[in-house]
Amino acid sequence: MTTSHQAPEGSPHTVPPLPGHTPAAVHRTPVPADAPPPGTTGRSPVPQGAPPPSPALRPEDPRWARPALLALLALTAVVYLWDLGASGWANSFYSAAVQAGAESWKAFFFGSSDAGNSITVDKPPAALWPMALSVRVFGLNSWAILVPEALMGVASVGVLHAAVRRRFGAAAGLIAGLAFALTPVAALMFRFNNPDALLCLLMVVAVYCVLRALEDARTKWLLLAGVAFGLAFLTKTLQAWLILPPLAVVYAVCAPTRLRRRFGQIGLAGLAAAVAGGWWVAIVELWPASSRPYIGGSQDNSFLSLTFGYNGFGRITGDETGSVGGGGGGAGGGGQWGETGWSRLFGTDMGGQIAWLLPAAFVLLVAGLWLTRRAPRTDVRRAAFLVWGGALALTFLTFSFMSGIFHQYYNIALAPYIAALVGMGAVLLWERRRHPAAAAVLAGTVAVTAVWAYVLLGRSADWYPWVRYAVLVTGIAAALGLLLTARLGRHLTLAAAALGLTAALGGPLAYTLQTAGTAHTGSIVTAGPAVRSGMGGMGRMGGMRRGTGGFPGGGGQGQQGQGPQGQRGFPGGGTGGFPGGGQQGQQGQGPQGFPGGSGGGTGRGSGGGLGGLLDGATVSDAAKKALLAHADRYTWVAAAIGSQNAASYQLATNKAVMAIGGFNGSDPSPTLAAFKAYVAQGRIHWFIASGGMGGGRGSSGSGTASQISSWVEENFGSTTLGGVTVYDLTDPS
Repeated sequence: MTTSHQAPEGSPHTVPPLPGHTPAAVHRTPVPADAPPPGTTGRSPVPQGAPPPSPALRPEDPRWARPALLALLALTAVVYLWDLGASGWANSFYSAAVQAGAESWKAFFFGSSDAGNSITVDKPPAALWPMALSVRVFGLNSWAILVPEALMGVASVGVLHAAVRRRFGAAAGLIAGLAFALTPVAALMFRFNNPDALLCLLMVVAVYCVLRALEDARTKWLLLAGVAFGLAFLTKTLQAWLILPPLAVVYAVCAPTRLRRRFGQIGLAGLAAAVAGGWWVAIVELWPASSRPYIGGSQDNSFLSLTFGYNGFGRITGDETGSVGGGGGGAGGGGQWGETGWSRLFGTDMGGQIAWLLPAAFVLLVAGLWLTRRAPRTDVRRAAFLVWGGALALTFLTFSFMSGIFHQYYNIALAPYIAALVGMGAVLLWERRRHPAAAAVLAGTVAVTAVWAYVLLGRSADWYPWVRYAVLVTGIAAALGLLLTARLGRHLTLAAAALGLTAALGGPLAYTLQTAGTAHTGSIVTAGPAVRSGMGGMGRMGGMRRGTGGFPGGGGQGQQGQGPQGQRGFPGGGTGGFPGGGQQGQQGQGPQGFPGGSGGGTGRGSGGGLGGLLDGATVSDAAKKALLAHADRYTWVAAAIGSQNAASYQLATNKAVMAIGGFNGSDPSPTLAAFKAYVAQGRIHWFIASGGMGGGRGSSGSGTASQISSWVEENFGSTTLGGVTVYDLTDPS
């Protein structure tokens, strides 16, 4: 038999009301028959070594909660799966590795770019595994590669909803899930095959587990969080551990158990993360280098140096040996990847990806911490604000000031943190809306969000201009209604809340629908329509963006892009060259013309060349036919400089193609001696000329690719297939 009572003031899950305010509703929770009477702390002595009892259960969900969640997940699935095949191979660099993993278990384990296992991708392989398994089951096609990514997006929304709902109610969970699902960069990445989709899912799972551990200090939840962090490390190395410090600090301070036990649990969680992420690293490092693929992205065939260098601290300092744009940041707080600083994520190239609700998230984080300032140390609501807020703050600072490679789509890492804070903070203020201060903060947040959305939408002024005016008017009307909530009736108050939510999500919804209705291919892709270029960040470049119909937006042509000295077709240009080409983007110029500019071109070159660095090559029927001739006789039907070039031919033929020099063409793999040995053994049939790509155009280009190119040109006869120069390595001149 159970009874219900209002949680006593000061209990672990209670948020103190504002002075002079009576909460609008009392949360009823089931209480065991042996529960202490109201007015007591409810804490009984905890046996030595045993976890403390769990805080009160969450309030029961209203009847609409489950149907609303199912609708949210269904709509998310529709948006993320809509016309998914239009993006083709998406990022062919990873699609080729998926094809290789589906053909060879050795390639699957190492994350090799080809089934011949010449070189790996420049990341650990966890993100490739779900896609490779899907291809093994359903065959090699765009849907088999991309559907697992879309399902990861649906799962991420569900886990985030559960994490927020557990302590803040169904409405907060629904708002958080909706805000996350409609974040443009999230819609982009969950419809793409980069590692960021799996990384985002694992980060949300890790935070959920930490929040569960904060409720009753159960070690199993911290261990599960550690496993999630370990798998995330095998997805994108050190970026996965970026939010570890704030989560560990919050648990050490707020967990409801003895201090010594807290530190012991954190140590066990760290051990779990090390084991979950380190087993693969240990095998790779101990495996004889002569019988495994070269570690792509490294200059010394070591995964550890790749982790701490090119993919690690090099991203912070800009000193990325082997990078296409590495070698240190530029003057004035910037570098090859745009100006750094507080405003970076609000700039022209970044704002439309992630910043729609970023100001609101910071405001609501401060409001949530203020409202919970007098709560006990173990208060789980305040701990939730600290966890999500700490993750947001540290990621925001890192992205804002890092000098190394930084692409717009990296911002998906911020999306769940922003969405959670918006859901939690909005509901917390709504519960206290009759207090003037709470109403003012809530109304002000809606107004600021609407005005900021108007600014962001104005950067695509020619793309459905009425949207920004509708968002602005709706937001101002909602803010006025929320400000006067104490004088309005229930129905008008609810209408004001609905208008506020519509205004807050209207801008990101428009960009998300445009993103879902547009195909994206290449190494660097962005969400939403083309924008005017401005200060900060890279321009829109690399990555094909063509309208496919079905949703508002599509492709559309803007103004011509421009490189340095107004040169057309140079890095960031809107037509032709590197990596742009095809579709024209809006005018803009990146830092030193490389890699900036705002053209949203395809970057498709016909013979490799610089255009092939970021978006591969167009494979003619003649070239495909030649590569497939007697293909079973060879380990690699061809070799090409740069992973994107090689990937294009590999995906066209479904046969292994060696990527000389890895992604940038700058890795010293294979050596000239090794390449000569492969040719002498008859393991490579064709060599595909690189055009202007050359031998390693990264900052530390080893020259290995140039040496191989020169040797081939001197010793083998050439022919032209579909406009591409190729050399038959079985027929010396």
